[in-house]
Amino acid sequence: MGGAGLALKAAAGAAAALLIAWLASSRNYVVAGLVPLFPTFALIAHGLVGREQGAAALRETAVFGLWSLLPYAVYLGLVAWLAPRLPLAATLALATVAWLLAAAVLLLAWSRLQP
Repeated sequence: MGGAGLALKAAAGAAAALLIAWLASSRNYVVAGLVPLFPTFALIAHGLVGREQGAAALRETAVFGLWSLLPYAVYLGLVAWLAPRLPLAATLALATVAWLLAAAVLLLAWSRLQP
């Protein structure tokens, strides 16, 4: 990876962080939750998998990506439920642990169910 490519990715990440910060302090603060879902890393991963492994592997990666929404749903559900009940740090920490556990279950299930 060239230095220019790395600098461009860092600039895109910084721009996304600034956009999230700006949106979080605006009347449209809920939109700040949409920005991190732009498929930046998915585009990189899918481009690499498609180039290195081919269309079948890209399809499998996309299907696994759909299943990976489940741990994220666990995270968001827990944040929504805990936010009015606990301090911010505890809410985010517990939701992150729940995401890690859900992701581990997903990986275990995927490895056992795939041929």
